[in-house]
Amino acid sequence: MTEKDLPPHIPYNSSLSEKARYLRNNLTPAERQFWNTLRQMPFYKTIKFNRQKPLGEYIVDFYCHEHRLVIEIDGDTHGEEEEQRKDRIRTRFLESQGLRVIRFTNLDVMNNIEGVMFQLTQIIEEKT
Repeated sequence: MTEKDLPPHIPYNSSLSEKARYLRNNLTPAERQFWNTLRQMPFYKTIKFNRQKPLGEYIVDFYCHEHRLVIEIDGDTHGEEEEQRKDRIRTRFLESQGLRVIRFTNLDVMNNIEGVMFQLTQIIEEKT
């Protein structure tokens, strides 16, 4: 897939840039584990990922433009009803932009990073 084959850039609220920069510099332990492991994956050499990427009115944990893939690492609060409602709204918006959203819990990342990376590898390979 070439750059011209990719869907257009998703605009974002520029006021989120500073917050995104702060979040990139202050990853949660699960996000840091995911990022450090992701950078060791063979596909990372050819596929670019961004951390804490503003998309629309949201900042997503990880984003791969080439595969139109959003990866969210969900902490304990995402189990609460209100947070699940917000996640559904966020996911609907991102999917309306042609993005695929996948979610892993902090526990998944911290206790089964190999399984998380296996699943991510399968998703990446089905697109290539």
